[in-house]
Amino acid sequence: MMIYKIEKKQMDRIAPLYAGWDESLIWSCLQGCMGEAWADSIKQPSAARILLADFCFFAGKANQALVTEEISNQVREFVIMVPPLDETGESWAREIEQAYGENCRRVERYAIKKEPGVFDREHLRRLAESLPEDYEVKLIDEEIFTQTRKSQWSVDFTSQFADYEDYRRRGLGAAVLYQGELAAGASSYTVYREGIEVEIGTRADCRRRGLASACGARLILECMERGLYPSWDAQNLWSVKLAEKLGYHFDRAYPAYEVYKLSGS
Repeated sequence: MMIYKIEKKQMDRIAPLYAGWDESLIWSCLQGCMGEAWADSIKQPSAARILLADFCFFAGKANQALVTEEISNQVREFVIMVPPLDETGESWAREIEQAYGENCRRVERYAIKKEPGVFDREHLRRLAESLPEDYEVKLIDEEIFTQTRKSQWSVDFTSQFADYEDYRRRGLGAAVLYQGELAAGASSYTVYREGIEVEIGTRADCRRRGLASACGARLILECMERGLYPSWDAQNLWSVKLAEKLGYHFDRAYPAYEVYKLSGS
């Protein structure tokens, strides 16, 4: 069964398959900002796959070739596969389970509502300023960008950008520093025309000090100033709780598959 790479100028052909999916990573690919897409046909696709960063989104009629082919050629050992939320979802789930067996694990992720205008500026300012002594919050500049690339915990703050110039032009982030060293960050994991997808995290030895809240608040305030929406998707309930602290509202849980050892599939 053949699958075909969809070029940027052809994204409108698979867009109807993703209609109603409230997901910024999908929008990013369909808009030609980031990511790659494949389909079972270029002229009249009935199934499609979008691959961006660690995420893979399926749509249309379940197709085994889209679940497996070329995925392992992407120089990756891990991907989060997300079936559609409609009636085709379980068919895609079966294809994923059959293809990857013990190398995949079904998990639950948490969608956060996208609500422009919901944020309280004063509340966010208070959070951004509520840092312990000797900590400071700054927008990510070239020096901080370089630091993000040096540790596994922080690499995804900037990993989807070719270099600092690419990040400076399209990305956005805030970092908490302690004595000049990166302690926490909130940054654009990916970008789309209307906003960013937030990646947030804290260095293990700096947790439970309100650092994630501070840099998350600073990032949201900067997005508001620039007319961008900071989209949020939660991996776990801790992330949901942090999002709610910043002003977001929980939407729903949804199934996904964490797939490992792709190169050996």
